[in-house]
Amino acid sequence: MNAPVTEAELQAWVDGRLAPARRAAVDAYLQQYPAEAARLQAYCAQNASLRALFNPVLDEPLPPALARRPRSWPQWPLRLAAMLALTLAGGAGGWWLHGASTPAATAVLQAAALPGRAAVAHAVYTPEVRHPVEVGADQQAHLVAWLSKRLGAPLRAPQLGAQGWELEGGRLLPGQSGPVAQLMYRNASGARLTLYVSTEQQHGRDTGFRFAQEGPVSVFYWIDGKFGYALSGTLDKAALAAVASAVYAQLDPAGG
Repeated sequence: MNAPVTEAELQAWVDGRLAPARRAAVDAYLQQYPAEAARLQAYCAQNASLRALFNPVLDEPLPPALARRPRSWPQWPLRLAAMLALTLAGGAGGWWLHGASTPAATAVLQAAALPGRAAVAHAVYTPEVRHPVEVGADQQAHLVAWLSKRLGAPLRAPQLGAQGWELEGGRLLPGQSGPVAQLMYRNASGARLTLYVSTEQQHGRDTGFRFAQEGPVSVFYWIDGKFGYALSGTLDKAALAAVASAVYAQLDPAGG
């Protein structure tokens, strides 16, 4: 019972899987170290956000094709079909990937992935209490220069004070094939928005605003050349659209 509390036990506490015999020891440890308690509470909030984002998928009805009961077939045709499938899978998969590697297909796949990645990043970092950003807005010049250097392209931090949102800071994130940036904004009530900026649109074709609902997270996103932008938040669609329009106006080269 006097064994030191381990990181594995702390993570088990977060996940609700801590052995009952160690619960009292871990609770006492967290009372003694408030900073650790705050860190674990942030993890709990993060887990809750991720569950809210993805749990609705579990309630979606099965597609009709999967819900239908399969017909009963003799075993040998099934074995033959499996052998044929394994034989053809390599060739068919290679042909599909060949098609997906064309510029047009790649552009479609990259654009489709953008809102989902942005929503996950939003859900992960907005609940953070102590470390929501890597570099704060008090170092905005350094933040913009650092992220621009890592992305290999000039980054701008839109000013959204007129819309009631102030820059809180930003961080560097791993993308699909390289670094991406996340800028975080906060309003007077403590709500947060995030702007996800990617330069991975190698075959990007400019698009207008598109809207996606990823669980509780609403996302407006668009492609501008090699840049992909996604503004995420838990606002209603109209309110988020108004902020997204202000972001777009400041990032559009033609608009200054």
